[in-house]
Amino acid sequence: MSNGASRDAGGFVPAGPPPPGYPPPGYYQPPSYQGYPPPGYYPPPGYPPPGYPPPGYPPPGYPPPGYAPPWYPQGPPPALKPGVIPLRPLGLSDIFNGAIAYVRMNPKATLGLTTAVVVVAQLIALVLQIGPLAATGGLTSVSEGNGDISDAALVGSMLSSLASIATTGLATIVLSGLLTVVVGRAVFGAHITIGEAWQRARGRLLALIGFVVLEFLGAVILIVVVVGVLVAAISAVNDGAAFLIGAPLVVALVVGLVYLGVKLSFAPTLIVLERLDIVSAVRRSFALVKNDFWRVFGIIVLGQLVSGMIAAAVSVPFTFGGQLLLVMGSGSMTGAIVGLILMAIGGAIGQIITSPFNAGVVVLLYTDRRMRAEAFDLVLQSGAATPPGTPADSTDHLWLTPHR
Repeated sequence: MSNGASRDAGGFVPAGPPPPGYPPPGYYQPPSYQGYPPPGYYPPPGYPPPGYPPPGYPPPGYPPPGYAPPWYPQGPPPALKPGVIPLRPLGLSDIFNGAIAYVRMNPKATLGLTTAVVVVAQLIALVLQIGPLAATGGLTSVSEGNGDISDAALVGSMLSSLASIATTGLATIVLSGLLTVVVGRAVFGAHITIGEAWQRARGRLLALIGFVVLEFLGAVILIVVVVGVLVAAISAVNDGAAFLIGAPLVVALVVGLVYLGVKLSFAPTLIVLERLDIVSAVRRSFALVKNDFWRVFGIIVLGQLVSGMIAAAVSVPFTFGGQLLLVMGSGSMTGAIVGLILMAIGGAIGQIITSPFNAGVVVLLYTDRRMRAEAFDLVLQSGAATPPGTPADSTDHLWLTPHR
């Protein structure tokens, strides 16, 4: 007892094993182990010891979960793009960029073709406009700036204007059919010559002309009906009541014409690419626009505004110079003719620049509607997978509707 007590008093470790959880006598914990739990201490089950990351987290030096290096592809793969548009539902920028890209891809078949058709049409229209006025003496009256124009000259001017409009409209129909073929090939990145475009589109020109004539007659009938109602209202009641009746009718006429124009906007493209008859093209155009009217309307109007601004900016110098020659010609027939020629040149240049763009917007918008309504992008992708060396016309049948 005395020995044990003296050892306790002197700071000696008592005899026997150490208490549980303590190191044995003489144990020294190195500095490198500092910060760890004391011997005998263990963390809760499933939890790492201090200094280690929590479960499910990568060890130090590794990126966090979900991290991808910059070279790793992000998101879904890009859409297949063999030509001027990606083969997926299109946005506004895709449609406008594609309408410009196909012109750059086929400059001879777009700008060259447009130039040939527009120049011929403008020459014919100019001859039809100048000829009757020169024969009836109306051209001199116009150049002198007075209002003394004979009845024969006035009738001749009206007839020549109608003939000029008809010629320009016919040229526009032919041009739209040819450019539609060019856009259809450009979707797959294929080039086409003017001769090939004419060979493919010439069989559809009569159907195109028939559709435009029927569309024009329908618009004329609607206008005549509204004007007849207005005339009857004015003759039957006073002016105030006629205005109350006529104003809603005029608004309804404008809305109706715009609505029908948008609904029928794809019919020419359907006649050329899907080779449909007029009635089938009208029905299918209504069906394609049915569930997306406002988007189709907005893109078409925006495209027309853009092309109209470009055409106006290009033709303004020629129009201004022509009007200046007409006003300052002092009765000179030569000045009047040169002025009319300058204005025709300005209109031709504006049409040459904008016609391919307008045609491209309509055809690509039609393609987008088929992609969204019929999963047509999958059909186009099958055509884009053709091996190299395949003829360019091997994809023309893809535009046909399934029943054809």
